[in-house]
Amino acid sequence: MEERGREYRRRQPEGTVLYEAVRENLATLLEEASEVGCGLPRYVERDFARYLECGVLAHGFARVRCESCKDALLVAFSCKGRGVCPSCNAKRAHVTAAHLVEGVLPRVPYRQWTLSFPHRVRWVLLKDVGLLSDVLTVFLRAVFALQRRRARRHGLRGGQVGAVSFIQFFGSALQVTPYFHSLVPDGVFVPREGGVRFEPLPPPTQAEVERLLRVVHHRVLRLLEKRGALPAQGPEDARQAYQAHSLQQRLRWTEVDVRPPPRKQSRCALLEGFSLHANTHLHANDRQGLERLCRYGARGALALERLSRAEDGRIAYRMKRPLPDGTTHLLFTGLELLRRVASLVPPPRTNLTRFHGVFAPGAQLRPFLVPQAGAEEASEAPQAAVRKERMKERTPRVDFRRVAQEDVRLGGLATIDKRLVRFALYRRVPKRSWPSAPPPEVKQEGGSSSRPRSAAPREKGAQERMEHQVEARPDGRRPRADGARRAVAPGRGPRRGRKAPRASSRGKRRHKSRRR
Repeated sequence: MEERGREYRRRQPEGTVLYEAVRENLATLLEEASEVGCGLPRYVERDFARYLECGVLAHGFARVRCESCKDALLVAFSCKGRGVCPSCNAKRAHVTAAHLVEGVLPRVPYRQWTLSFPHRVRWVLLKDVGLLSDVLTVFLRAVFALQRRRARRHGLRGGQVGAVSFIQFFGSALQVTPYFHSLVPDGVFVPREGGVRFEPLPPPTQAEVERLLRVVHHRVLRLLEKRGALPAQGPEDARQAYQAHSLQQRLRWTEVDVRPPPRKQSRCALLEGFSLHANTHLHANDRQGLERLCRYGARGALALERLSRAEDGRIAYRMKRPLPDGTTHLLFTGLELLRRVASLVPPPRTNLTRFHGVFAPGAQLRPFLVPQAGAEEASEAPQAAVRKERMKERTPRVDFRRVAQEDVRLGGLATIDKRLVRFALYRRVPKRSWPSAPPPEVKQEGGSSSRPRSAAPREKGAQERMEHQVEARPDGRRPRADGARRAVAPGRGPRRGRKAPRASSRGKRRHKSRRR
């Protein structure tokens, strides 16, 4: 029996619960946000608007045709957003994970380090994305120092470490909480002659994890105090107001008088709201598990399979794990869900996947660890040369001097008007060869004005205007030829930058006395 591939089925976002909630409550959300500070940022509004057009054929599509069977289908355009659209977020997570596993991360064991923050620090990091990057740098420096220190205990000198970090701004219950997922090789890379050797290390102990958290806690608070970020200011726009409301909200089980103590896990530490988890380990041959972990770090905030309609018409969101009181779903109205989603949209021009250490783009050991890095650098030069030659072949050659005299047709598609090129010619052509404006009109005795008979009309081109300018000089002196220089007295250079004398007789006398 002939094998057949999976049939393409267009996703229909119009019938999902999230699409209906956005379509029915987006106008209300924008009107409400306009009354709070500066309103919603433009990138949040743009993300919502593009989501309503994502996957809908009426807003654009591509026609895909098979050359063998002559079958054709329509594929709708996607919004490529990273805040609201679950489909684009899922696709980006899959592509990112496949790229990291196939082209970046070598076949070595890995350990995941997860760092979260208390509420007062979360609000500061949400307001300042640059400060969030600095905190990530502080955390990874402490982890790298721990790895190198442990390597020196085992007699390994000069070892280097790397990490791939994912920045997330949400939790499993749609709450706002920035934290880090960092994939760190469970060992060090030792440079050797002509290559790099990986040396594995034993897993960290509980005491080392707790000591590392104390160092990170001290350095992060010292950095925030040095920057003057604590105490933080209030919200400035509607998005920050929604984030502050999400941070201040507590789940129902936290209001119970007797809160269950946290379950102790190995290689986990808690200190004044800071939490560090380092118990997730992957073997060097577990590439599927590594891809799954990368996909988890690069995932989006929303999952469509967790959204459903409750019996009372509200929207139910199924949480990842039930609460201690048995609650499995969170209930929202359409407007409440949009407020929560608006607070989870990441800021633009912020990389959510970061590369550090030996995995950084400019690292010296990266070509030895990533095979594609050396190949890309070697093939970049010939590809650029071929691309440049192709550009030369299809770039039309335009004679700008000819354009100044008459209109030029480019392949029958566009026309360059001579009047539009004159300003460009003024800068490209030397001033000596550029024709000046026609001579002024001569006043006649009767009050009317007329041009000299030798003046050529404007439509006859630049060369005729130049000839007329040469003939019509009022002082009667012969004009200089192109390229000729003004005569300079012997022993004196050309006078440049000297101001011209004033037109009054007093200014003329003063100028003559200065020359004497």
